[in-house]
Amino acid sequence: MTTLNERIPAATEFIQVPQPGPVKRFFAFPNPVNEYAARCTAGIVVTLALAAVISGQLWLVGVIAAGFVLRLAFGPRISPAARLSVKVLAPRLGPPKMVPGPPKRFAQGLGAVLSIAALVLLLSGASPAGWTLMAALIVAASLEAFVGLCLGCVIFGVLQRRGIIPAGICEECANFSLRRA
Repeated sequence: MTTLNERIPAATEFIQVPQPGPVKRFFAFPNPVNEYAARCTAGIVVTLALAAVISGQLWLVGVIAAGFVLRLAFGPRISPAARLSVKVLAPRLGPPKMVPGPPKRFAQGLGAVLSIAALVLLLSGASPAGWTLMAALIVAASLEAFVGLCLGCVIFGVLQRRGIIPAGICEECANFSLRRA
């Protein structure tokens, strides 16, 4: 005689965990992220941004903007600065310190907006405004690189606490606090 449990298949036999589709995989961003790699990338951004401000070379601002867009869209897979950070620089700093990825992606988005706006302003002749945005970018990237304070991550946390960013986007961030390395 068979028991009821033997005749009824387990629910897990019918439930399939959805796998991300090709588009989602293509635009994947790592979660979690190595904090040291993020800080190294921020240091590269600071270096490029200082070079742009000192030299007045607008193409460097374009390189910075392109880097932010690449990191926002694809994570560290395509961005040369992020690849250098992930593969060469961060491993030399010791074991990885993993932090949630969504706030870092949000920060990359803010960097993309700032650097693209700076480039548009500079190309349209509004140099003081463009260089001011670059100075703000230098300050934010310096805080990340040298102090371990990710302003974009702090803004992400504030927006999440206010319900603007749903808690499900980053459940481990729901109680996000300032993280210092």
